[in-house]
Amino acid sequence: MPYLERDGDVFILYLGSRAEADSQNQFNPGWVDEINAVLDEVEASTGPAGLVTTATGKFYSTGADLSWGMDNLDQVNAFIDRMQGLFARMLQLPLPTVAALQGHTFGAGAFWAMAHDYRIMRADRGFLCFPGVHIGATYSAGTVDLLAARLHPDALHQALTTGHRYGGDQALTAGLVHATASADELLSDAVDRAHRLAGTRGPTLGAIKNTMYARVLATLDSPMSGAEFQQWSTQPAMT
Repeated sequence: MPYLERDGDVFILYLGSRAEADSQNQFNPGWVDEINAVLDEVEASTGPAGLVTTATGKFYSTGADLSWGMDNLDQVNAFIDRMQGLFARMLQLPLPTVAALQGHTFGAGAFWAMAHDYRIMRADRGFLCFPGVHIGATYSAGTVDLLAARLHPDALHQALTTGHRYGGDQALTAGLVHATASADELLSDAVDRAHRLAGTRGPTLGAIKNTMYARVLATLDSPMSGAEFQQWSTQPAMT
């Protein structure tokens, strides 16, 4: 299950289990509950604070748990609403947030990363990708608006309509991430960035984010009316 560590004023949220170095950290109801519980703990703290999310091993997150979806097709739309709620929570969190992408970041995992204030990606390994076009998955207005708030229109078009896999340098050029780093420096760079901004934590920051992203938050809050994932049985290949 996800777990929390602390480095001074910075909380470090590991998306996977301590016992499983290469967990794929897929979005399913239990995992989302665990992430929300950790965020509750972070928000209950007082004083300056920043949040870094990362994982261990080969994957940051491979996105939605397609096996769970295949077994629970009648619950898919309701669960997408819950995922969008988690994206919205991260987007408006009243403290600085940094995603340290140490491994593959796909689909819902990529949207989750884009909801952070800053993203740093490993330079030499791992891909960031929105693979919907290849697996029969469309995108909700909320997730498209989230990405549109981050990217130039041409970069948005390529990311969503081609399912391109971006390595670190390409992701930086496209504006998907703010910086790249070596494997040894990735987490420390993310923690340093969060430390520098920890003093901004508070209701003023939360209010600014709510105003900046009012349109995105409104569409993320819109309930699903049609099946978002048309095909849950095909996992994108991991390399």
